[in-house]
Amino acid sequence: MLKCSFIEGPILHRLKYGKGRGQNLAKAVGFKFNKNRTIIDATAGLGYDAFILASLGANVTLIERSEKIYDLLKAAISEAKLYGGEISKIVNRMNLLFGDSKDILPNIAPEVILIDTMYKDRKKSALVKNDMRLVREVVGSDSDHVELINVALNNASKRVVIKQPRYAETLDNIKGCSHQILGKIIRYDVYVTI
Repeated sequence: MLKCSFIEGPILHRLKYGKGRGQNLAKAVGFKFNKNRTIIDATAGLGYDAFILASLGANVTLIERSEKIYDLLKAAISEAKLYGGEISKIVNRMNLLFGDSKDILPNIAPEVILIDTMYKDRKKSALVKNDMRLVREVVGSDSDHVELINVALNNASKRVVIKQPRYAETLDNIKGCSHQILGKIIRYDVYVTI
């Protein structure tokens, strides 16, 4: 069963041992000189990246177009607010919106837009983590990701960050990125838009 929670499970381990602003996600969105960011997570999913960014001081707007995933996120945020303490402070920096990012992004003024597309092509035969498989089953294919990225590139004032598997093919119909941040499993393609 698919569940979203910010008060238990692997997200707490990542919060405690994630290397703070030294982790690749923080570098990709442009945290430096202790400057906090205003970030849009245009493909919220279970909200774990948004939670980590909020834990580092960012104000994060999560946009989710799947009603089922949106409901899971809404419940997890409510649960975390009731939990109190540091977890509550973190989720208070998260704002959840329901809808299609392609329609919402032109109406807001984001500094940074994060996109984690649902790539179906995999170079390895190993299975994706169970939660991500379940999210894919609920959300379905992400056939409009190129259109979303182009909308993001036209609306972010500072940068667009595309999160994908390290060895994923480069995206067709998208200009070349400014730079990449490579992890063991994940790659962040960073497009500086200033």
